[in-house]
Amino acid sequence: MTQDEALELLKTGASVFLTGRPGSGKTHTVNRYLEDLAEAGIPYAYTASTGIAATHGHGVTIHAWSGVGVKSALSRRDLDTIAGNRRLAGRIEKTKVLVIDEVSMLPARTLTLADTVCRHVRATNAPFGGLQVVLVGDFFQLPPVVRRQSDDGMLQFGGDEDEADASFAHGSAAWRDLDPTVCYLSEQHRQEDRPFLDILDAIRANACTDVHRERLAARIVAHDTLPPTRTRLFTHNAAVDDINRQQLAKLEGEPHIFPMTGKGAQFAIDALKRGCLSPETLALKLGAVVMFTKNDPAGRYVNGTLGLVEDFDAETGNPVVRTKAGKRIVTEPVTWKIEEGGSERASITQHPLRLAWAITVHKSQGMSLDAAVIDLSKAFEFGQGYVALSRLRSLKGLQLLGLNERALQVHPQAIEKDAEFRSASEDALQAMERLGPKELDLRQQAFMEAHAGSAADAAGKSYDVATLRQTHGKAYAPWTEAEEQELRRLHHVGESPTAIAEILGRKPGAIRSRLKKLALLS
Repeated sequence: MTQDEALELLKTGASVFLTGRPGSGKTHTVNRYLEDLAEAGIPYAYTASTGIAATHGHGVTIHAWSGVGVKSALSRRDLDTIAGNRRLAGRIEKTKVLVIDEVSMLPARTLTLADTVCRHVRATNAPFGGLQVVLVGDFFQLPPVVRRQSDDGMLQFGGDEDEADASFAHGSAAWRDLDPTVCYLSEQHRQEDRPFLDILDAIRANACTDVHRERLAARIVAHDTLPPTRTRLFTHNAAVDDINRQQLAKLEGEPHIFPMTGKGAQFAIDALKRGCLSPETLALKLGAVVMFTKNDPAGRYVNGTLGLVEDFDAETGNPVVRTKAGKRIVTEPVTWKIEEGGSERASITQHPLRLAWAITVHKSQGMSLDAAVIDLSKAFEFGQGYVALSRLRSLKGLQLLGLNERALQVHPQAIEKDAEFRSASEDALQAMERLGPKELDLRQQAFMEAHAGSAADAAGKSYDVATLRQTHGKAYAPWTEAEEQELRRLHHVGESPTAIAEILGRKPGAIRSRLKKLALLS
């Protein structure tokens, strides 16, 4: 299924499991849908299984959003307490669409608890209280975190096969009741290197042959031949912290210190800090290897872009980074925030950088890297090697310090479910084709009007979509790719928002809003 096909299905209001290989565009598709929801005034909640993933969409963890927290069970009293919490219950009642990202790392138990809370607060036995639920993730990647510790004090992932089997979200009662439509994205936007894709596909199928192992073995290098500035991925935190600290200390001069600032409720600020890839106190020197930790709306960098600190701006003191591609970027502070109902609840501000001589495999999820040194000699979890290797765009950019057999394994249940998910996605695509464009459009309009028609804006107004469309035929209608291209063209040739609105049949405010979203208007 293509991204556009998945988006069309999402816009009907169907609950969906959006999946696919790393680099297939899951995040991009979700972001496009969230833009459409925001423009239509449909309240949504962006959540994720981990704090790191949640910060990418200005959201919170599903644990925090639902009020479940760290609980492993909920009594009737617990449910009544959540329902009696005005803020918690209010946002659950107001939400129309719930997104849960990185669902592969969410234990089945937690998904079921979130479902139970939604049903209780919204006073209906419909799955998740009748919300459209968008589950996003790939079960070939890191499995759910199990709250136990290893001998070295680290939190463990799924652990033994029996325990991990029971914890996958797709095995929960909530998943079965929701019965989401599967959208398995088939496009590939990260890797075009065919031999490398063959290796990744073989790992994904637990079918590595001697040929695949030999290709990887050919990328093994000695420690003393490593490029000093190339980022290293490790499976354990201790190695990462030590390397970054030691390498920074080797550079001459005093470090430039950039403290993080926060605004809002302290507990929300603390949650943002835990999920932010940039540190609370960022210490940099000339020559420091850094990585950008956020996508830039202007397109200068993305989460995972690597570079060197080559200067500090004379006026602002901001770090100046030369990327691996040769681009010079004066790095300004950016904001991570938690939004609720379109309003900012809390925020933190920091430069979108972190030291990047080394990072953990866990924190690399979602990144795209041109090159990296990866040590998989101590891989201990299903999917860990697959996540690390799939960050890279090509085999040429890979240098291995070591590789064990565990690094070439994904969870057996992921393979079993993959065939089921692919088949379900094909069925969904055929069903969508049978509906035809007209019926699909009618379902999309019905969903939009049912939710946008009663949505209130910040001034407390409510919108009657049918009435608005008597004068503006495309009021709250989702943007098509063709319309966006025409919008860009008209803006480029100097047409005003009012003139563009007349041409495209939309309101001037909608034009200005879209231009801002596309970073074409400040």
